[in-house]
Amino acid sequence: MKELSHIGYSAGHPWYYFLGGAVPKLKEIKASVYVDGYEGCLADDIKATARKAEPQRTHAINAMRHKLIDDLHRDISIYRRCVRELSRYRLEHSEASGTCCAEIHTSMSLKHNHIYNGFANLKTLEALPAQQMDLFLPE
Repeated sequence: MKELSHIGYSAGHPWYYFLGGAVPKLKEIKASVYVDGYEGCLADDIKATARKAEPQRTHAINAMRHKLIDDLHRDISIYRRCVRELSRYRLEHSEASGTCCAEIHTSMSLKHNHIYNGFANLKTLEALPAQQMDLFLPE
């Protein structure tokens, strides 16, 4: 997997884009979640949901899954818009100038981080068993 860093900055940092780092593809962001082993900011909530009794557990997991997917779709849409804006910015400003990054660099890093976290939350959710057994096996 291609490392998502440029001149010492990760793709989650504004200076990565300010210094000309390549725009990470969604597949690369998702792959980095698996390589890094990150579980997402909702990992504790997801694990707490998994401990609920059925059928509340399944309903809560399904609701969480739908929300996470909706949020990820929204973030991806905004990310794509930021990518287009960054491309225009780079055409107009062929070299990094000054010592301060522009708003688009910050926007790119924030959206990268939102998507990274979204993929991580979904990974953690998908790792849960499909259904929890509430019945005891006879001895």
